Amino acid sequence: MFLPEPSVNIWLYTQPVDMRKSFDGLIAVATRQLHEKPTSGDLFVFINKRKTHMKVLYFESSGYCLWYKRLEQGQFNYASNTTDKRLLNWASLKLLLDGIAIKKSRQYKRYCHPK
Repeated sequence: MFLPEPSVNIWLYTQPVDMRKSFDGLIAVATRQLHEKPTSGDLFVFINKRKTHMKVLYFESSGYCLWYKRLEQGQFNYASNTTDKRLLNWASLKLLLDGIAIKKSRQYKRYCHPK
């Protein structure tokens, strides 16, 4: 399992992608559809129409890397929206990879005790 840096943006492309695309095809999608710079070090997540395959494209100092996951059962669950991209954090990507869909959540305030 790869571990991205905490400050890296993770972009989910919400439209289905042909998983026959490799580096150059996915770079073109990131540039033309997502309007992002693929060499920025951000992660670009692509999922096929049946939601059974996922590819993650990212750039390291020496070149592009491609991470690929195929599910044997089930689907990647994510809510489609009207835009072509959605910004994820590491926790959201991990939930997507693990097949956990959060329908409703609430984050509570954390109070620090004064010293």
